[in-house]
Amino acid sequence: MRSRARRVLLLVALASAARADDATLRFERDGQLVRELGLTALRKGCHEARIEVDDPNYGHRKTYLACPLQEVLAAGFGAELGPGDADANFFLRARDGYTKPASGARLAESGGHLAFEDLSNPQGKGWEPIDRLQADPGPFYLVWTGAGQHGADYPWPYQLAVIERVPFERAFPHTVPTGEPEGSPAWVGFSIFRSECISCHAINGEGGRIGPDLNVPRSIVEYRPVEQIEAYIRDPQTFRYSNMPPHRHLSEVQLDGLVAYFRAMSQRKSDPGKRTDAGSP
Repeated sequence: MRSRARRVLLLVALASAARADDATLRFERDGQLVRELGLTALRKGCHEARIEVDDPNYGHRKTYLACPLQEVLAAGFGAELGPGDADANFFLRARDGYTKPASGARLAESGGHLAFEDLSNPQGKGWEPIDRLQADPGPFYLVWTGAGQHGADYPWPYQLAVIERVPFERAFPHTVPTGEPEGSPAWVGFSIFRSECISCHAINGEGGRIGPDLNVPRSIVEYRPVEQIEAYIRDPQTFRYSNMPPHRHLSEVQLDGLVAYFRAMSQRKSDPGKRTDAGSP
């Protein structure tokens, strides 16, 4: 335990000494900056390793230089995740607006690594372009080495810029279907939206910014028929080519729940533009 504590203190000290010109990863708690961790300090303080993964975003085997996620979190927040942090909520925020929620229990699993260098780019140095837009995934990319850690339940954000610890309802209060009966289809849909959709889409301006807001100024259920909404969620590539992944694993009950959630939120609009205007002189 003492050696682990000394390692945490060393990582924190190195993080505070990071050069201003480093690529940095921000660590926040309840919206407040805790620490910025620079790449140089990270490499000096962690057990840097060469790892190989079957990367679902690339669709092939990749090799990276990376640091264990647990060590990165310990450096950023000052302590390693423990059993008491299992129910804590974290947001993994990327530079392009992608925002992935994850539990403390998930991030505490072995297998998570923060990759900072691509060693298998067929074009040579630097990062191999990723996804349909051929984006640069650097400077930080969260990857997983476990055989069962490639599904949608595991966060794989690239262009990672911020890791924030904050309760979900505090970060995104206007996404919650408050007033709906507990266990209702709307709450089923909220659970699905929270785990499957909010990484890219927002409700009432709160959530990811890759795709459109699904509630303001008009809810998706106000201009799309239900059958089309559910078909699009299940297999968007049959409608248009985009980065939205298919969700063929969702059941009819879950898809109906998502629609119920959208309908519930259409009665709970809170337009961020109007909220801003209301506070202006």
